[in-house]
This record gives sequence, C-alpha cells and structure tokens, in this order.
Amino acid sequence: MAALHPFLDLTGERFGVPTFPWGWSRLFDPDLRTKAQLRAEGLSIAGLEVAGQLKWRSNRAGNIGGVRTANLYRRSLARPVRPLSPARERSLARAYLARCTCTSCGELHPYCLPTGNGRRCPQGCQSTSPQPQAAA
Repeated sequence: MAALHPFLDLTGERFGVPTFPWGWSRLFDPDLRTKAQLRAEGLSIAGLEVAGQLKWRSNRAGNIGGVRTANLYRRSLARPVRPLSPARERSLARAYLARCTCTSCGELHPYCLPTGNGRRCPQGCQSTSPQPQAAA
C-alpha cells in the first residue's frame, strides 16, 4: 500500500520517531506540541524526551534538501516555566535600558537602538559636544 503522505510515519520506522506532515500531528495525537507552542502556554520542555517530529518542505535558506523539521513534545508531561528571580529581572531591565540608550549623548529612546551604527541616535545626536566629521 502506498503511503498517504511522504512524511507520515506513525510508528517511527523510517525516521526514528513518529513523524507527521505539517499540521497533521493533532489529528493523530492532540497531546503533542512544539517547543514554541509549549512556551506560549507557559510550559517548559526541560527534561522532556522528543515524542515525535513535524516535517515539511520549505525553500528557506539553510535547510538540507528543502525539508525542515520541528520536534514535538508531550504537553501532559511539560512543567510550568520557572518564574524569574528578582535579581535576574533587574539584570534584564538594565540590559534593555542599555540597548535603548544612545552611546554618544545618553538619550533614552522608547525602542532598541541598532548596533550597526554603534547604538547612536538614528537621526543624529542632539548632544552639546560636537561630533567628529569625516574628511571629504
């Protein structure tokens, strides 16, 4: 009998773990989720074994043979994500503040400044100190 789909492998004979085409995993096992789906539900994959995988064709650069994969984990075995400690929250807040502060004039912006220009104001600094001019 011909396979229903080239990526459908419910027993894991061909690919080592049960494999489903993109979007088909919930039809066969509604308990399977990707890492991103678990994270969106506030769950962690810490210590979980891979229970299956998704495979799909993609033209995205960097993949081998035009096929991409995503691991699947059991939602019923996932644990809640640990909350941040107060020290880690402070550390992340300081790091974000540094990404939003101009390195030349110290102005605070409501968005992260690009690193390509040395994290300086995109429209030019409004600082009082003169900026060095490039030779023409």
